[in-house]
Amino acid sequence: LYNKSLRFWCKSNNPGTKISTCTLPNFPIQILLLELASAAKDAGVGLGFYLSRWDRHEACYGDTLRYNEFYLAQMTELLTRYGEIKDIFLDGTKGDGETEMNYLFDSWISLIHQLQPGATNFSDLGPDTRWIGNEYGAAGSTCWSLYNKTGCEIGYIDSQYNSEGDQFCPDWIPATCDVSIRPSWFWHASEQPKSARSLLESIRGGIQETHFSPYNVLEEGIYTYWAPGENQTKWILYIDLQELVSFNILQLQEPINMGQRVIEFHLEALSLDGVWMRVVYGTTIGYQRLLRFPKLKSQYLKLVVDKLRRPVDIFGIYMDPVTVLSDLSDRKSGACFNGGQVLQTTRNSSYLSATM
Repeated sequence: LYNKSLRFWCKSNNPGTKISTCTLPNFPIQILLLELASAAKDAGVGLGFYLSRWDRHEACYGDTLRYNEFYLAQMTELLTRYGEIKDIFLDGTKGDGETEMNYLFDSWISLIHQLQPGATNFSDLGPDTRWIGNEYGAAGSTCWSLYNKTGCEIGYIDSQYNSEGDQFCPDWIPATCDVSIRPSWFWHASEQPKSARSLLESIRGGIQETHFSPYNVLEEGIYTYWAPGENQTKWILYIDLQELVSFNILQLQEPINMGQRVIEFHLEALSLDGVWMRVVYGTTIGYQRLLRFPKLKSQYLKLVVDKLRRPVDIFGIYMDPVTVLSDLSDRKSGACFNGGQVLQTTRNSSYLSATM
């Protein structure tokens, strides 16, 4: 499926399409995608495809009309023979010397919406999710789902802008990260997959209306959330854990169905000697933000949303037993860590309570 022309299906098995012959004719590749789709379904994993826009070995490459017809034929087959498709990955690289040829992205995206209306279209500019702008799996410490795609073109983007977005722009295109599990793309005998630890390191991972109670942040789901009274510009949520708890991860989520609104926030913890200390600071949250910091032990926490435009949906703290950083429990200083890494979320079964 990549531009070196490895395909998982053959022309001879699919009359009526304009797909060229597969590159491994002695292997029963025609059933490989069916097996992949079946395995993904059995495992409960959504299936997605990356169909390279650049087929180096296709004779019609360079002819805008013929090549786009060829590409649409391949896409039609992928989207009609293998069940429900969750994600389609598009990009815009062209072959050397073919700068005059155009990819008809609007036609591609229209076909995808027609054949798989539930699929997410991922590209430099969306329309559903956008590329983060690098292949290290790292988003900007501030990352808005809002974006301005006017005047932009797939294949020609500002990496920093893609990483950060812009809170004042009109297009809702959340950012998506990609990263290889190997030191580089493609397989090389001299390279080994990254360790699980290395991959984990790359994931950063008076209320007047009782409907917006602070207790809502302890519930799973986007339909319960915490919001303060009107005209408040600084929100503070106090958390009483009922006992001393060790943790090193803060989880926050916004009710993303209402948009992305948090601009700045920080978390404080009450030290064992009764001093509030700042633990972690962040800017945007979006659907989910997981911030890691040195392990600390506390019973009382204070989440302060310094600037925002919308309610907070979920608050959680977790202990990551894999990563060990220096202990903050007995520090009196206000050391602040701008968590730029996210870890995979696990469900917290411990009892929490929230008070204002």
